[in-house]
Amino acid sequence: MVARTLSKGPTRSGGSGSELDLQMSTTEVLFNRCGESDAPAREALVYRFLPLARKLARRYSHSSLADEDLIQVASVALLKAIDRFDPERGSTFQAFATPTILGELRRHFRDTAWAVHVARAGQERALSVQNAGERLSTLHGRSPTVQEIAVYLELSEEEVLDGLQAKQAYAAMSLDAPSPAADEDGELTLGGELGLDDPGYERVDNGAAVSEAVGRLPEQDRRLIHMRFVAGMTQGEIGRQLGVSQMQVSRLLRRTLDVLRGRVDGLFDS
Repeated sequence: MVARTLSKGPTRSGGSGSELDLQMSTTEVLFNRCGESDAPAREALVYRFLPLARKLARRYSHSSLADEDLIQVASVALLKAIDRFDPERGSTFQAFATPTILGELRRHFRDTAWAVHVARAGQERALSVQNAGERLSTLHGRSPTVQEIAVYLELSEEEVLDGLQAKQAYAAMSLDAPSPAADEDGELTLGGELGLDDPGYERVDNGAAVSEAVGRLPEQDRRLIHMRFVAGMTQGEIGRQLGVSQMQVSRLLRRTLDVLRGRVDGLFDS
């Protein structure tokens, strides 16, 4: 691996000066020699700033990614920073390399660690909220409130809640995983706790629509509907009470139900 190979330090080179010369040279001298394609000088720069790369990689050590992988990413980013750095621009190499290495670490973290895609801004906010929570927990000896984290980070409470919600997308869990609420011998899974559509809601909607449509019927039709479907009377019993034949009751019911069905459909379409 790159980090493990570079940790051995600069190698000797007869044509470019001794190892001691490289170690004692200033960063500016090493970069000047590096610009002349001096490989040992480039290797000495890497060895000199490798602790910086490791320090920046440790910022993400709390994640699910292996520390060795993070150090590898930071080491490769350090090589890129060395090759791109221009001493003549006046800034220090550390000031130039730090955002370069952090950018590579964040890109690697965004592309490989999150179970669900979250925008980079959301990931960074989630990370800052988590770090703030850990610092405040250590400081106060308890879990901080959303308001305390917001004050600490100079964010709104809504932004802190967004960060906490984004953090939940970091690791996905199977719906077949045991639920924390399950007993020792229980088989309750996370999927089993998810709510289902209650068919009772549809019956309530249908009942309300039918009730409104019945209320618009003529009184005689409403009485007929009540005797058949509320009182539970047979067609023969209804016919005897109304003084008509059972066949007439059947025709009246069919006509009334057709009217009622059309009005109910009209209510759902409106």
